[in-house]
Amino acid sequence: MNASLILMVIFGLVAILSVVGTVQGFKERNILSIVFNLAAAVIFGGFTIATVVFGGYPATLH
Repeated sequence: MNASLILMVIFGLVAILSVVGTVQGFKERNILSIVFNLAAAVIFGGFTIATVVFGGYPATLH
């Protein structure tokens, strides 16, 4: 497997779990949890999208 494909999967899972954490933060009315989870979702979601755009999906074998 290509390293960019593995990174995309890991970053994607972190982004999805941070969205779940954001929902939990809203349920518990925890502002700090909402802020950090939204930041993580944006950053890791951006990394996932950038990896797909620049690395290709499926990853091309060189």
